[in-house]
Amino acid sequence: MTELRLLGPVELSLEGRTPEVGPPQRRTVLAALAVDTGRPVPVDVLIRRVWGTEPPDGARRALHAHIARLRRLCEQTESLGPSRLRLLRRSGGYLLEARADQVDIHRFRQLTGWARESGRTDEARAALLREALGLWHGEPLAGLGGQWAAQVREAWRRQHADAAVAWARLESRLSDPVSVIGPLTELLEEYPLVEPLTEALMRALHAAGRSAEALDSYAAVGKRLAEELGTDPGPGLRAVHEAILRGGLAKSVAQPSSWAAESVAQPASWKGEFVAQPGPQPARSADRPEPRTKEPASSTRLTAFAGPGAPPWRPGTAPGQLPMGVRGFTGRSNELARLTEILDSAEDQPSAVVITAVSGTAGVGKTALAVHWARLAQPSFPDGQLYVNLRGFAPGGSVMDPAEAVRGFLDALGVPPTRIPAGFEAQVGLYRSLLTGRKVLVVLDNARDAEQVRPLLPGAPGCLALVTSRRSLTGLAATEGAQLLTLGLLAADEARELLALRLGADRVSADPAAVQEIVRRCAGLPLALAIVAARAAAQPALPLAALAAELRGAEGLLDALDGGDASSEVRAVFSWSYRALGAGAARLFRLLALHPGPDATLPAVAALAGTPAARTRVLLAELVRGHLLTEQPAGRFAFHDLLRAYAAELVAALDDDAVRHSASHRMYDFYLHTAHRADALLTPRPTPAALPAAQPGATAVELTDHRQAQSWFSAEQQVLLAAVEQASVSGFPGHTWRLASALTTYLDRHGNRRALIAAHTTALDAARRQGDSAGQAEAHRGLGLAEDRLERPDEARAHYLRALELFGEVGSDTGQARIHQHLSRMSEAHGRHEEALGHAHESLAHHRAAGDRAGESAALNHIGWILAQLGDHRRALAHCLQALEPAQETGDLNGQAHIHDSLGWIRHRLGEHTKAVDHYQQALELFHQTGDRHGEAAGLVCLGDIHDTTGRPYPARVAWTQALAVTDELGLPDTDPLRAALLERLGPLTGESWGRSPLPDR
Repeated sequence: MTELRLLGPVELSLEGRTPEVGPPQRRTVLAALAVDTGRPVPVDVLIRRVWGTEPPDGARRALHAHIARLRRLCEQTESLGPSRLRLLRRSGGYLLEARADQVDIHRFRQLTGWARESGRTDEARAALLREALGLWHGEPLAGLGGQWAAQVREAWRRQHADAAVAWARLESRLSDPVSVIGPLTELLEEYPLVEPLTEALMRALHAAGRSAEALDSYAAVGKRLAEELGTDPGPGLRAVHEAILRGGLAKSVAQPSSWAAESVAQPASWKGEFVAQPGPQPARSADRPEPRTKEPASSTRLTAFAGPGAPPWRPGTAPGQLPMGVRGFTGRSNELARLTEILDSAEDQPSAVVITAVSGTAGVGKTALAVHWARLAQPSFPDGQLYVNLRGFAPGGSVMDPAEAVRGFLDALGVPPTRIPAGFEAQVGLYRSLLTGRKVLVVLDNARDAEQVRPLLPGAPGCLALVTSRRSLTGLAATEGAQLLTLGLLAADEARELLALRLGADRVSADPAAVQEIVRRCAGLPLALAIVAARAAAQPALPLAALAAELRGAEGLLDALDGGDASSEVRAVFSWSYRALGAGAARLFRLLALHPGPDATLPAVAALAGTPAARTRVLLAELVRGHLLTEQPAGRFAFHDLLRAYAAELVAALDDDAVRHSASHRMYDFYLHTAHRADALLTPRPTPAALPAAQPGATAVELTDHRQAQSWFSAEQQVLLAAVEQASVSGFPGHTWRLASALTTYLDRHGNRRALIAAHTTALDAARRQGDSAGQAEAHRGLGLAEDRLERPDEARAHYLRALELFGEVGSDTGQARIHQHLSRMSEAHGRHEEALGHAHESLAHHRAAGDRAGESAALNHIGWILAQLGDHRRALAHCLQALEPAQETGDLNGQAHIHDSLGWIRHRLGEHTKAVDHYQQALELFHQTGDRHGEAAGLVCLGDIHDTTGRPYPARVAWTQALAVTDELGLPDTDPLRAALLERLGPLTGESWGRSPLPDR
């Protein structure tokens, strides 16, 4: 018997022996073929599964080499007759020929499918499920990295949990309930918020006479649900709990008699995962319907929501977020040894999460120590390193919200926006679930207090959190058992060693008296020593005695920093270094304090200073050489907090209000006009209110396409959100709401609802203070969109209607058009098609009145789509064809993709299949070009449907298989409507027809 095992390590079993498959990459190729046993897998799909979305240049060549070796492996099975394996070349791809019962995952699905069939006894169902669960031998696809393997692994783990719950319920009724208690307890450690598991465990414990433990299980899951999701146990779990309390579980709580009956109702009770909702899903973008698999509006769809109860997302690529280490790091041997000792001791406590908090004064080198040790300890954390600067003591109040940090970690861990839940608690739960079973180092730098840190702490053993703060975080020690480490000033010999590393041992030893004075003036603070060393290195011919004398004569310009006794000496170092700057660099240093942070690019700094980019680059280089500014990767520049505070006091003391206002105005104009340009590339349309001209010197970044716009928003998101907050309190209310407006589409498409609400709440307050009706209208629109995406239709509608009223007051046709578009989409999502059609016509009228050709196109396409849902296909076709011209005229690629998608669907219903195929192929090309992966997958499904309808099964299977690969990359669960439709179309894997029959004509 030949067996291919995927539910554990990927391996091949031949008559009891296990030949070596090869390295992990080859085993990934084998798994990528085996999951589609009996179906051809296109080469591009194989490459994407093995190497990801950006494969190396030699990927295709390497794939062919792996295929050749796997063929030779399959040839060893030729003598085994019916149980042989064959690896066959098919047009555009490869096919692994095998029987379903030879591949464990297919056998598992076969057995669980039989268990669902009607007519079987409970005994037969339990036996089938018992056999299916026995096929699992550890983590599926064990040892394989990459995003595809991680996504497939998690889908299978969910299926495993479903089968285990069904088996436990059956087994508890049929035999000894004690036999299921152990397996269910283990599963609950993996899925602590999955209510069917808790319910099954409670039933088993109660039946075994352990009712107190059952009630404890209920209390534990209730507490977790409240803390992590802010919700209560579902009705099924509550009913079991109440029945146990009454002592009448068997009579009071009806148990389904079959797994088929259970599985119908089961998804709704998996808190935070799968919730049945009527009607089609809400549209994805703000201005046009989301691409989707076309289906009747009255159907019920299951919407996936990845909360902390969801199977963890386990990306294949380990994050590596540690910043660059400090050149010439010296000293701190005792502290480094202590950190290593704490790490080593963690191995003796495998159930504990290790938390180490390093505290010390500003500039003492906490970050340098943390990053240096983290890089030394990297081998102990093979699953990655996460890093975030929490900006706990940033001047200006731009402290990072824990929600922003969690969202950044989820992005770093590779979670697609479609998998990120809306609520903060749910995001924290998902983040902690991702770290379960992994060894990850989490560096939380520059924390303000324990409350800022707690949501970011991993919840799983094997991980270590390293926290730095100016405050001693004793609260973490008291409640989380953190190890505390205080970092003091450098000793005199360590300070001399630092100078020797930066300046050379000969120069330092040549004048010990001068070195001693420099060390004393710098008060053992590494930041101050680094600044002095930079100045000395820039003047190699200058004696150190002269530098010491200059430092001795400097006067501090700040009254207070929280640096303790060393503060006055550190201020002297800052002022001394500042006075050594040229006039241009000194002015730039002061003005940089006006930037919202956390960092800035050359074009932004040039706008702030009002100087040409070439001149600004020279001034920045002078500040970097003097260690008054740090140049980070990707050409970004940042202050140390102490230096920012120093610069802020200088700009307040030396530059008048007019200078500060002009610099800030140029900076906000730069960000606003660049953001507006980027937003227009994402979705071309005019703004509801005219954009004021930029100040001279505020030159926006030249962005030319969709990808550049996405990249710019991604890089500047933190800066832009900080700018919204800072502009609102620094006298720029117009910039506040306009910046928030320009961010709306980007934040919406990336699922960042919390940031969307925060930005528009600030914008609304600023616009109200100024009595700015246009600003209030746009802020209400943004808040309505956020509430709409959070599925709070009453709140969303209230904001939309208020925005509509305000846009009407100011006479903005563009604003009214967009609000009617939103209301139309909401109405359609709830099955009110006539109402949706009315709003869509209103939107079209206002777009035309505003002369907005891109908006006109979107409205025409939307009208056509609604008419198609109402069955009026000829009128629908006319509207969508009419929509195409203005979309092409304005260069709206995403709009063109949606129109071709609609046209393909309508043509298919009219029986014009050749034209439908042409439209879908154009839509797919455009979706791929704009990076709309969900639209691409939905289009592939519909393309496959047309091929299937017209009797072309092979291209239909190819299209569906490609679509399935895209849903793998998006991380969609099997219950997602799009993925469920694909699985239904691809059907059971018999392994018979595709490998043995001639290929159909293409």
